[in-house]
Amino acid sequence: MPNFTKNAIKASFLKLLNERPLNKITIKDIVTDCGINRNSFYYHYQDIPALLEEIIREESDRIIKQYPTISSFEECLKISVEFALQNKKAVFHIYNSLNRDIFERYLWEACRYVVTTYISTAFGVYNVSETDRDIIIKYYKCEIFGQVSEWLDSGMKEDILAVNNRLCELRKGMVEELFKRSEESNTQAN
Repeated sequence: MPNFTKNAIKASFLKLLNERPLNKITIKDIVTDCGINRNSFYYHYQDIPALLEEIIREESDRIIKQYPTISSFEECLKISVEFALQNKKAVFHIYNSLNRDIFERYLWEACRYVVTTYISTAFGVYNVSETDRDIIIKYYKCEIFGQVSEWLDSGMKEDILAVNNRLCELRKGMVEELFKRSEESNTQAN
């Protein structure tokens, strides 16, 4: 029954995290909420940061498994904030905790994955140098990470998807233009 117990621990932790800040949650709170003893918790997790990291890593793995292709920049951001939108208070509490680095590390990886997948899906036909491709991926990865970070810093008050959709409308065709220019310069160099 380890999977059942681990799932119960994670569900209790997320429930509590949606109710209060991370530094106000103890292992006693988690085990009491899910009806297990402390030894069961320690059998599965070293401490609360290890539990937190597993939940975030699983979410990151879910993104990779669920989205083998991504067809738009709007979808990149939507996928990156999906968990945060479903667990606003929990993510806000994580982001404003001493364990923020765990969240940011996985957010960074999620941003890299969604942008790389989008670029491969939408622009894989362009003959561009690997250097240019990497530069474009880094730029858009930083953009998504920055948008999400600013949204979290501001208390998650604005509609991040609406803001991103408007931004995408305003700059429609810019990503394609980057790939066209790279392809042209790559063709001229050869």
